[in-house]
Amino acid sequence: MTYSSWKKRPPRKFRGKPQWTLDEVYISPFTARRRYDEEGVMHYDEVERRLHPTGVEVMDHYLRRLTEGKDEVKSFCKIYGLRTEDMDALIFILTGMSGPDFRMAYQLRLADDLLRYTDLPLAEVAHRSGLGSHTNFCVVIRRERKQTPTERRMPNTLDEISICIRHCE
Repeated sequence: MTYSSWKKRPPRKFRGKPQWTLDEVYISPFTARRRYDEEGVMHYDEVERRLHPTGVEVMDHYLRRLTEGKDEVKSFCKIYGLRTEDMDALIFILTGMSGPDFRMAYQLRLADDLLRYTDLPLAEVAHRSGLGSHTNFCVVIRRERKQTPTERRMPNTLDEISICIRHCE
């Protein structure tokens, strides 16, 4: 096959019902959640982390790597002897999303959690979420969320504001 005979394929539309949504397969980066009781005393409750949310070894391993901020599909596929197209097809079959769309959605969710629930510098959030450099991270967040990372970090609801106030006192 010559380069000139390659044609861009039209976007696929999944006709079945996806087995999992992003929320169902998302692995939280946190092991504990901070909670305040009525007296304002801080407690930490353990968060149940499902490290095998799908039961499909390859997909679960891939999800754990995304949670660690490692999004290099080629290097991951080499572990299992797969092609990137194979991994993208597996993601499409299980979630109904294309591989790149799923990766971006997962990384944005991870970045939102790290922005919202940690005081990590933006460069560290960018690195841990797998969204690249600080500059690239800011561009992606602004494009996808229509806010700057600093605005995303600010609490939006009264509950979140009261938790922040209690935390700062």
